[in-house]
Amino acid sequence: MTILDRYVIRSILGAVALVLAVLLVLGSLLLFIGEQSDIGIGHYFALDALWFVLLSLPQYAWEVLPIAALIGSLIGLGALARGSELTVMRATGISVARLAGAGLAAALILIAFEVALGEFLGPPLQQIAKQNKAFSKFTDMSFSGGGGAWVRDGNLILNVTRQSVGRHFGAMQVFELSNDHRLLAIGHAARATAGSKRTWLLSDYAESRFTPQQVLARPGGERTLQSTVSAAFLGLAVEEPNELQISALWRLIGYFKANSLDAGPYVFAFWSRIARTVAIIFAVLLGIPFVLGSLRSAGAGARTLVGLMIGVGFFLLQRLIESGTIVFQLNPVVLAWLPTTLLTIVSVGLLVRAR
Repeated sequence: MTILDRYVIRSILGAVALVLAVLLVLGSLLLFIGEQSDIGIGHYFALDALWFVLLSLPQYAWEVLPIAALIGSLIGLGALARGSELTVMRATGISVARLAGAGLAAALILIAFEVALGEFLGPPLQQIAKQNKAFSKFTDMSFSGGGGAWVRDGNLILNVTRQSVGRHFGAMQVFELSNDHRLLAIGHAARATAGSKRTWLLSDYAESRFTPQQVLARPGGERTLQSTVSAAFLGLAVEEPNELQISALWRLIGYFKANSLDAGPYVFAFWSRIARTVAIIFAVLLGIPFVLGSLRSAGAGARTLVGLMIGVGFFLLQRLIESGTIVFQLNPVVLAWLPTTLLTIVSVGLLVRAR
């Protein structure tokens, strides 16, 4: 790698870092504004909301890094173009492929950063933020992570695997204890819905109740469970698929398939994380044909606007596909890769034309 290659890489990474910092500031403001409705509930105050926002930033940075890579590539390379530095490079025989190689090196560095955020920093810090928020809002309850949400409510211990929509949750396990902490019963419901007056409606509920002489089995049916645990509390405790690491998603996919359960949301989240990371490569490379073509003499504002439009379009398409995959039961693998595939086609096509 020559000094020239390192100079191009520094220009791209510096611009990406600047764009990412701006997006994080704006995201922090929006997150903090969104927390205003919860401030004052229980012991959840403004400082707690600020701490929640700070702990959520790595996960937010993971989500917006592909957009930052696209805008930063346009701005960094555009600055070189406006200063005629790219023109001099091209005049000395530097090919588009050589520039693409430098862009690829910068993208690989960003991918390493994205993996660190998505696999080591974002998910655990996001879970800590949600737990702290739950502890502050609901001071009379406690839970622990791992395998969904584990909640202690008096003599009941509840385990919920995931939250689907609003007041509806996935499978729930109910452990009933006596006052001297002996296990009285174990129950399992395929679905749990939060009702009114501190009740839960458990569907396809089966129970095994222990007595000194025998174990009494209750066939599947419905049960109304009295509990002070609210849907709002469990919603803070249960991790969403897009907040889980790839390794955790892979284990959950295996578990759901082994038990003939719907693993669609987790399959989509698994491949979407991989596709989103790969998209960084083509987001960076997309800046090269733009600055060599129509945006060569444009200002930073114009390049930022173009990058923002493409980045927001990529983000919205991914969100739309995520909803469609879950609602319409479409192929999650194909749709998870669709936005990245479209970005790849556009980037490679424009690069070929730029040559």
